[in-house]
Amino acid sequence: MPGAKRLQPVRREPAAVAIARRLTDAIMDGTLAPGTQLGEVELAAELGVSRGPLREAMQRLVQQGIAHSEPHRGVFVTTLTEDDVRDIYLARTAVESAACRLILRRDPQGTADRLAAVQRAMAKAARRGDPTALSAADTELHQVLVEESGSPRLKRMAQTLFVETRMCITALQDKYPVPDVMVDEHAAIIQAIRDADEELLLRLVDDHMQDAVRRLTERPEEAVPEVPPRPEAVSG
Repeated sequence: MPGAKRLQPVRREPAAVAIARRLTDAIMDGTLAPGTQLGEVELAAELGVSRGPLREAMQRLVQQGIAHSEPHRGVFVTTLTEDDVRDIYLARTAVESAACRLILRRDPQGTADRLAAVQRAMAKAARRGDPTALSAADTELHQVLVEESGSPRLKRMAQTLFVETRMCITALQDKYPVPDVMVDEHAAIIQAIRDADEELLLRLVDDHMQDAVRRLTERPEEAVPEVPPRPEAVSG
């Protein structure tokens, strides 16, 4: 029909890309735990794929650093150390701070609105006591933040960092930030974007990342013990 809007052809992605995404999701949610060997025969049977694209997908994970290859042994899911955690959040601070600067020069109000929608989902997950939904909303909010920068290179750099972050959180779930603290920290970041306060925004992003590092690397003996309330004096 002349002048009518035409539908675009459906694009089929390479099998290796789809397999790599499936494996990445399994690594992020802990189905494939740190140190797990990615056996070609077992995974090919489980996923219903041939070993050629599976091998290519595994190589993609190795290139991203979320898996590693050991000669004569095979490919294994990477186990992240405390130094890795610190490095991941250092890199995220750099990427997301750069994204924030770009956002303030583009459309801070529109970005704040989009982030606020995700933050509301995060608050609902916190009220329900749903850590899985909370973690997903947390990741989505930071993904939106980077995407709103308009920089494809920042987005590419952030992708692997977000996967590694989810690996950290899944492995150290008991140290995940207190839900209410997470919700409040993100609300403050969004408000700083809305106010176009660059100095405050960058400080909040840095504090947010440093707080996550402290929580994920803190040893039990380093935790500050709760001080019991002092008994009130009994008169008489």
